[in-house]
Amino acid sequence: MRFSIWPSTHRPWSEILALAEHSAATGWDGVYFADHLMPHGAFGPDSDPSAPLDGDTLECWSVLAALAASVPRVRLGSLVSSVTFRHPAVLAAIAAAVDNISGGRLVLGIGAGWQVNEHTANGIPLGTVAERLDRFEEAVQVLSSLLREPRTTFTGRVYELHDAPNQPRPVQERLPLLVGGGGERRTLRLAARYADQWNYWSTPDVLAAKVRVLHAHCEALGRDPREVRVSTQAHLVMSKDAAQVASRAARVNGPVMAGSPDEITDIVGRYRDAGADEIIIPDPAHEPWRAYADLCDEFRERVAEHFTRSAPPV
Repeated sequence: MRFSIWPSTHRPWSEILALAEHSAATGWDGVYFADHLMPHGAFGPDSDPSAPLDGDTLECWSVLAALAASVPRVRLGSLVSSVTFRHPAVLAAIAAAVDNISGGRLVLGIGAGWQVNEHTANGIPLGTVAERLDRFEEAVQVLSSLLREPRTTFTGRVYELHDAPNQPRPVQERLPLLVGGGGERRTLRLAARYADQWNYWSTPDVLAAKVRVLHAHCEALGRDPREVRVSTQAHLVMSKDAAQVASRAARVNGPVMAGSPDEITDIVGRYRDAGADEIIIPDPAHEPWRAYADLCDEFRERVAEHFTRSAPPV
């Protein structure tokens, strides 16, 4: 299995760089970075998802380019870039540039877009769920062609390209395309057809069910399911103090791995058995960067060591 970190976009650059450098020096496999323009609000029936929020938020591809030039060895990925933010031809050019800067270490993660406030405040059309998925399906096709073919001609309802090159080419012969999202009818089918990696927030049981759907789509399309690597993430709450674990886990929104190091090891084993090839550890951005680094160190030393082995490149 691979293990990667996911620094918060809300940290200052100096802390993100320190975390990435630390991960490269301590044996982690990758560093992912989210693509957002502002913080999102609390989830819940009383929250307003369209309300613009203040808060420093570093732009994804600027950070990835800087890390590509300054941090060695680790894979670098967007988790994930909303296709609403950039025309796929522009995103393909950015991805090829970052892959060249990094010497061939980029994973291009893309998604349909979901965060309402950053679209509303900046006048970027998001659309209905169906419209997002229609746009996403076309963007995936365009990106796949631009990154893998000498020229691209495409005519869709959203995008139109005419004999378009994407030069320079990525360093990687097949720059990994990561599709993020759990929609079983369309998103997982797109991942099965085009992706080299699929990603979703999950528990082990949820992941196992989604992987079964992904594999069914692969088989229907005549693709070997092993060609699509599976990555997932959940918040990490790890301590030998059971009361502290319970208190902190109760405040987490979303999937969480909670328990002692031995219990977390069992949970990671369940993820592996569910089909996970990579576990990504999100950053609890409300804590000092050194606390996140220490948590990652403990996870690597107490948990990941039970699952690490040399893995083939994506």
